[in-house]
Amino acid sequence: MPDVIVIGAGAAGLMCAIEAGKRGRSVLVLEREDKIGKKIRISGGGRCNFTNRDSNAKNFLSENLHFCKSALAQYSPQDFIALVESHGIAYHEKKLGQLFCDKTSEEIIRMLEEECRCAKVEIKTSCEVKHLAKNGERFTFVTNKGEFESESLVIATGGLSIPQMGATDFGYKIAKQFGLGVVACRPALVPFLWNPHDLKAYVELSGVSVDAKVRCNDHEFRENILFTHRGLSGPAILQISSYWKNDGIIFIDLLPESDAMDSLVAGCNKGSDLVTVLSKFLPKRVVQKWVAENVPAKTFSHCTGKDLKAIADKLHRWKITPAGTEGYGKAEVTVGGVNTDEFSSKTMECKKVQGLFFIGEALDVTGHLGGHNFQWAWSSGFAAGRAA
Repeated sequence: MPDVIVIGAGAAGLMCAIEAGKRGRSVLVLEREDKIGKKIRISGGGRCNFTNRDSNAKNFLSENLHFCKSALAQYSPQDFIALVESHGIAYHEKKLGQLFCDKTSEEIIRMLEEECRCAKVEIKTSCEVKHLAKNGERFTFVTNKGEFESESLVIATGGLSIPQMGATDFGYKIAKQFGLGVVACRPALVPFLWNPHDLKAYVELSGVSVDAKVRCNDHEFRENILFTHRGLSGPAILQISSYWKNDGIIFIDLLPESDAMDSLVAGCNKGSDLVTVLSKFLPKRVVQKWVAENVPAKTFSHCTGKDLKAIADKLHRWKITPAGTEGYGKAEVTVGGVNTDEFSSKTMECKKVQGLFFIGEALDVTGHLGGHNFQWAWSSGFAAGRAA
């Protein structure tokens, strides 16, 4: 029987298994899907945004913002980059420290498979755990492929995002089975849905992208936003969605590089119309729809200073109340998860249950868009693998 059983053959689970195997521990990975690394395979448009070279604790959400620091220090983005380079995988930086494979995400999966072989890690796919318990100092498992037991158990089953790829609440159920707290979960890095009024007003802008600054609950991100036939998406929207809660408001600065008031006054003085002035900064289609919805019908040249200020304020603080998000089906990650107060930040081991570890997205640690969630998977998996 193995020393360590890891449930979940995703990024975190495989990294943990590799590190435990390198220590001479016998390791068995159980994966309910028919292939390993399904979310790795689809990530980054199939090229896998495998880390962010600048990833640090500021790029994560958690009820305990300090929890991720130890694991990130133990295994940094530079450590994973070195592993990628040792396997001859070509990669490039897209922007903002985001690293992608030049070819496909299959290269990362093959790398992990090779590392598992070298560490003598056994992997069983299409293996569903029906029951598990702790009897004395060992964990016992009943699966569709037989019964197993181990000294250590690592839960690496991810969050609720992308259920079509096999995501379930298995990890949270196991946490509750052992009396561990779970922080309320919600979809994150997910597009917003228009409310009925805005859907009617802006649906024709589907496919148009603009550079903007988006703010919600004292957090803000500056990247593109994308109008869709259902709502708003794009990097800035996905980022801010992690901080948005039901019935919340988001504010969009459509002119993050300009002083809207100065531009409006100059245009008004020249006798230009409002659409012409704003079309210097934004796509004309966006301007036409936005003006129709946000500016009272009035000849631009007749606007008072107060009128211009009101328009400028709306351009810098366009107020949107989403009807919701597109949910876990389109969410890249899950905010919330098993409460980190239950675990050692150094080893990922449960304080209450000796030999029980949780890693990756199953925990209440969620990264920003851009490779940070993969880095948390590598780092937390490494930390657990050194202790399990």
